[in-house]
Amino acid sequence: MRHIIFGESHGPAIGVVLADPPAGVLLDWDFLRAEMARRAPGQDPTATARREADEPKILSGVFEGRTTGTPLCAVIENTDTRSRDYAKLKNLPRPSHADYTGAVRYGGYNDYRGGGHFSGRLTAPLVFAGAVAKLILRERGVTVSSAISMVGGVKDPTPEQFREVVLAAKADRDSVGGAIRCTVEGLPAGLGSPDYGRNAEGIFSQQLFAVPAVKAVAFGAGFGFASLRGSEANDPFCWEGRTVRTRTNHAGGINGGITNGMPLVFEVALRPTPSIAREQETVDLAARTGATLAIEGRHDPCIVQRALPVIEAAAALAACQLLGI
Repeated sequence: MRHIIFGESHGPAIGVVLADPPAGVLLDWDFLRAEMARRAPGQDPTATARREADEPKILSGVFEGRTTGTPLCAVIENTDTRSRDYAKLKNLPRPSHADYTGAVRYGGYNDYRGGGHFSGRLTAPLVFAGAVAKLILRERGVTVSSAISMVGGVKDPTPEQFREVVLAAKADRDSVGGAIRCTVEGLPAGLGSPDYGRNAEGIFSQQLFAVPAVKAVAFGAGFGFASLRGSEANDPFCWEGRTVRTRTNHAGGINGGITNGMPLVFEVALRPTPSIAREQETVDLAARTGATLAIEGRHDPCIVQRALPVIEAAAALAACQLLGI
């Protein structure tokens, strides 16, 4: 199911077009709004104070509550922008943000306000697209779930630990990264290919790396394989009724680029938000000199909590692609 996300963080609206969704899918708006609410800003001190309703407005592709099969276009208005906070970023790129690379790629014509098209704000339409994908997958018995597996070096944090780590970074005018573990259950064995274009791990990775802040993706035991022996890493086969299963799932449900019928499990690492209030070194692109920069405005000290539905959305779209939807 091909999709394209459009808009900028401080433009009038952002949105997504699902080019070829299946016809007849009932849009469960209670579910869609609940998914959008999971990502929405302005709900807690651990997130940005920017407040947006994030109510998708359908422009095409839905009739009498069901998808028509033609392109589905949804728009989400931007209503709480403060572009003045970003005026100096035109010439002073944030370290590790796409301000500089975006300016080079687009010859300086990019919209730098709030990060423009590179902003985490653009994950809102991605969540909507992923929520539609989840509804499609639900009809096929496929589910997607996730959990925070690390924040600031704390593994499998409790809600209280998460809050402590994030608020400590915020108080220090800094930010903190983390990791998310995601599971896709219900995919049958035999999906994918060892080849580049249809490799299961490749399809998921391509969707996941399109999410801002994702810097690493690992399937199953991931980097843990580097310290294991084959006898420890292998997943012994067994029968479960008339179905072949494995007793362990170190491979994360994929062998040779093809699903093996076990839950597809992966973990993503998300970098700390580059926008921090601490003074950092940068360059002045206009004066062609060195400079310093301290970020003002409203920013997430940690995006991991709000990224849960985003990663699930990317996984749901990847699962649809694997299923040929």
